Amino acid sequence: MPRFERENVVKIGSPGSDELLCEAAGLRWLVEAEDGGGIRIAHVREASRERLVEERIETGAPTRAAARRTGSSLARMHAAGAPWWGCPPPGTPDSAAGIGRALTPWAPRGAASSWGAFFAEYRVMFYVRLLRDDGSFGPRETALLEQVASRVAAGTFDAPQPALVRESGAPCARLHGDLWAGNVLYLADPGAPTGGALIDPMAYGGHAETDLAMLQLFGYPFLEDVLAGYDEASPLADGWRERVGLHQLAPLLLHCVLFGGGYIPETLAIARRYA
Repeated sequence: MPRFERENVVKIGSPGSDELLCEAAGLRWLVEAEDGGGIRIAHVREASRERLVEERIETGAPTRAAARRTGSSLARMHAAGAPWWGCPPPGTPDSAAGIGRALTPWAPRGAASSWGAFFAEYRVMFYVRLLRDDGSFGPRETALLEQVASRVAAGTFDAPQPALVRESGAPCARLHGDLWAGNVLYLADPGAPTGGALIDPMAYGGHAETDLAMLQLFGYPFLEDVLAGYDEASPLADGWRERVGLHQLAPLLLHCVLFGGGYIPETLAIARRYA
């Protein structure tokens, strides 16, 4: 658990783990987008395998106006771009196999030429294999997700990135990667230009709709205002709401891996919509 000090948050690493260095690399990568109007990011003060010290963000009450600014600044962070699908942030240790407690993998440069190819193999099927191997998924569940993954890999659900990402010329968006409500903070200053701030990333290069889908998975104060602010700053591709569930399969499958069977019925219900 992190230790909260007056101005810092201090996290202690597990022996031999690169997790804190990966998180620090992600924070520093996302911070680069701030100068271009990207959302506020907790700044790294000190990072090693053993200890990560980052800025403590002062939080305040949510408002609709701040929510719209949060959406707009999130769009600008995504538009900072990433060089390839599934790429790690610069500065990630070469020894790191992936991000987070389940070691969700990054993709080597050139491994996936499209969102569908990346998402099917490095997100959906990566988790499905773990769940099959530990007995959480039987043949029926595995076959359902394999069918979804096959359609995703074939490009059935590929869609353009939001407008600012496309205009940047980057192949894909710069993602926070774990954009649930607990990692998106409203700032203490209600008039802050970015509205909110982000902590605890699992950053990588991907599709901006994946971050937005994660934010919608467990709810968020003034969520529709966040989405409206985002869409106003960087219009989303047609049909994006119909793809939300598909993008949510990645965090749902990860929750099945980490926390067990309670998430399996919801995951399968969403998978059936895209099979």
